[in-house]
Amino acid sequence: MSWPALYTQLVGANRHATSLGKIWLSVLFIFRVMVLVVAAESVWGDEQSDFTCNTLQPGCENVCYDQFFPVSHIRLWCLQLVFVSTPTLLVAMYVAYRNHRDKRKLLQVCALFYYDYGKVILETLKKRRLPIAGALWWTYACSLVFRLLFEAGFMYALYVVYDGFQMPRLVQCDQWPCPNLVDCFISRPTEKTIFTVFMATTSSICMVLNMAELVYLVIKAVSSTKTSDPSKAHSSQNNIHLAASLLSAMADGISSRQHIMYMYTYHR
Repeated sequence: MSWPALYTQLVGANRHATSLGKIWLSVLFIFRVMVLVVAAESVWGDEQSDFTCNTLQPGCENVCYDQFFPVSHIRLWCLQLVFVSTPTLLVAMYVAYRNHRDKRKLLQVCALFYYDYGKVILETLKKRRLPIAGALWWTYACSLVFRLLFEAGFMYALYVVYDGFQMPRLVQCDQWPCPNLVDCFISRPTEKTIFTVFMATTSSICMVLNMAELVYLVIKAVSSTKTSDPSKAHSSQNNIHLAASLLSAMADGISSRQHIMYMYTYHR
């Protein structure tokens, strides 16, 4: 799994996020991905080889290990991080769709000047920060809801599968082909318990940040609805204003990215 590639995609989508969303991304990669890659994988690297049972019956240790560890903690956490990060890509997909749509509109309204200003316009479209409103608001809110569902689902699965977050020192197994009730010992139970509690705590912090961000978006949307002007201009009029502004700027020789970003962000 390429964590840097995932981080690059999330950073690109997180450019349009709120401050809480940026904090969430920092917590996700610093306190979860980095800890998982640097420390947790080495702690769980010997879990099956050092899982010892007081029997010499062939196959007994493998069966008992599968009974108490149906899914490895590391693999479960990797799946959790992938599923939690995936909803953010919905925002990236929507932003890419917006950029493609706006590029086509710009080609229509300023086709005569596109040859000279095309590179500046395309670069500005890629680097601009869209306001969280309209369809982007719904996309962002849905991504937060999916994050919360995935976090809660994996936390519940971890608790149910391993019967809590504490790693036992001794487990007893009577599965076939074990001759009788055998005792099995887990390596590094205290260290594994500490890491399990730490990962569960950071997951809970991410859930709190997601809930806080969702509440913030709802409050902001409600307040903006109350204070907004009920009479809104039609999209055709907005395109006319956009075309006039761009043509005027190009005629005057103004090709700054800030001007084009301002015109296209606030006249759409």
